[in-house]
Amino acid sequence: MPRPIHATIHTGALRHNLAQMRAAAPGARVWAIVKANAYGHGIERAFEGLRGADGFALLDLAEAQRVRDLGWRGPILLLEGVFEPRDLELCSRLNLWHAVHGDEQIDWLATHKTHQPHRVFLKLNSGMNRLGFAPERFRSAYARLQALPQVDEISLMTHFSDADGPKGIGAQWAVFQRATDGLAGERSLCNSAAALRHAQDAAVRGDWVRPGIAVYGSSPDFPEHDAAHWGLQPSMTLASKLIAVNALPAGASTGYGSIFTAEAPMRIGVVACGYADGYPRHAPTGTPVLVDGVRTRTLGRVSMDMIVVDLTPVPQAAPGSEVTLWGRAGSGAVLPIDEVAHAAGTVGYELMCALAPRVPVSVEE
Repeated sequence: MPRPIHATIHTGALRHNLAQMRAAAPGARVWAIVKANAYGHGIERAFEGLRGADGFALLDLAEAQRVRDLGWRGPILLLEGVFEPRDLELCSRLNLWHAVHGDEQIDWLATHKTHQPHRVFLKLNSGMNRLGFAPERFRSAYARLQALPQVDEISLMTHFSDADGPKGIGAQWAVFQRATDGLAGERSLCNSAAALRHAQDAAVRGDWVRPGIAVYGSSPDFPEHDAAHWGLQPSMTLASKLIAVNALPAGASTGYGSIFTAEAPMRIGVVACGYADGYPRHAPTGTPVLVDGVRTRTLGRVSMDMIVVDLTPVPQAAPGSEVTLWGRAGSGAVLPIDEVAHAAGTVGYELMCALAPRVPVSVEE
């Protein structure tokens, strides 16, 4: 039989989470962000759950082609724009909208031969300091684009760096307002955190919101708020089984480096899951896990193919018992991916995206 680890993508949860984001930003159109292969879920597997979106946003042309191959005829946005002049040919062929964040991209558009003018999203660097035109150069970039016959419609966008925390969006929102005052074009500002926390303001909400992680059932501002607070459901489950149960005497250790030592006799279980499956190697003793739907903890160091768990709360556990690394257990219990990520010192995004190719994946409603 195959190794028991497997992942499940829940399309009903994707559909539900997308609806939650619509409710958080009433009147705005919603991009479904499917970069990084739909945050590790797989574009093709996630598509049915996300096809109710108004558009799909991603990074590279190959992913855009995959979305078109699924039959999507609506908007697709390249969030980082094009990377070289010839990319514009495929934008024309696939009818892709694309971000413009630098002078080179405007230069390439100026020399591009096309029968169909492009829809572009001009990006402002309002304080994230990654991509985008500085506020003092934004209007000149807008004017350059407006003068090009290769450009049809210009939309305006920025990205908030602190929407998930106490600093908030105030300073960046003020920069965006000043830089775009009087300019025509639809606005797109809100990521997951901004949509959930700040999109009650219609001006901040704009015309398009760009939820990423929230669509996949992870809270963008954990641990302040968990996914349940925002009404989000887990869209990915990673599950396996116990493949061995051992008695660990007091004073004995388990795993590489012997970093966990039992203070009293205990039962431990060995799970068919390790860092080669995408489970975080740096997850410490105490990282939550469910065994037969009961919450317990990991013990010792995560190895390539196995982790060890404490069976003290689950005395009935035996080889073959269900282990939920994150997501939904068969019993109906849920282990939020954010809790696992937080224990490991990272974020749910990383765990989703790190799901390894060797893990079999199925799709269910």
